[in-house]
Amino acid sequence: MKKNIAEGNFRALARGLTLVENEIEPAPALLKHIKINHHIPVIGITGPPGAGKSTLVNAIVSYFVKTGKKIAVLAVDPTSPFNFGSLLGDRIRMSQQFNQPNVYIRSIATRGSLGGVSTKTLEMIDLIRSSNFDLILVETVGVGQSEVEIAGLADKTIVVLVPESGDEIQNIKSGLMEIAQAFVVNKADREGASAFANNLKKLLNQQHQNIPIFKTVADKNEGVEDLCKWLIKKETFHGNSKRILLAEKAFKIIQHQRTADIDKVKLRRDIEEASLAADFNIYRFVAERF
Repeated sequence: MKKNIAEGNFRALARGLTLVENEIEPAPALLKHIKINHHIPVIGITGPPGAGKSTLVNAIVSYFVKTGKKIAVLAVDPTSPFNFGSLLGDRIRMSQQFNQPNVYIRSIATRGSLGGVSTKTLEMIDLIRSSNFDLILVETVGVGQSEVEIAGLADKTIVVLVPESGDEIQNIKSGLMEIAQAFVVNKADREGASAFANNLKKLLNQQHQNIPIFKTVADKNEGVEDLCKWLIKKETFHGNSKRILLAEKAFKIIQHQRTADIDKVKLRRDIEEASLAADFNIYRFVAERF
């Protein structure tokens, strides 16, 4: 399987990703022996819900397909905390790409990770990186500051906003500013787009941040070419922060491995029963069982 994945066999890659996502043998051995190509760029695309991230990803994929590139898309969808299911909507939004021989699209649930990046996401990206793609796009759920997790795995991270995202400026100050290598003001044909982009530029200048701002209308394919040319431009980011974030990645993997035997469904049932007691204490509950 490892050889077939390295050669770019989509079926082998799909099987490998399923094994890794669901922790089915021989997933651990597969991950230990793959040759990860760190030269394949990984682009993180994040931002608040409704910014048009999936439409933008679709436009980016279309552009690179026309240039002969082989593209992988990992679309991270939110998991329900109530039934652990997720709506893998990106398969619907990017359906026109499914017949493209040089495009591989995979959806994955967040599995409860608030920042949109679970341990499984990290492992699946590394497996995709062991195949022969030219570019990997990772679209994550937009939940504000906790999206800093995406920076630990992406070579470039772009934050997608819309002209109505005035309130998101506070999130930018709080966290997104630290991870973005570029901002995209999507739906730039709407009223107030230029003013919003100018305000964003002023904010970046105040923070002494030399970060490009692109204006796009993804559903009309406007402004996408300039963004795509920047995406494949080789640049160096992060410095010490990249190593810190890689350490966080290692911690996340260790954390996952040490809690892998915990059955969340059983845990929920046990808590439901134990919480009926008048003297229920969640700290004592955890200490007694774990």
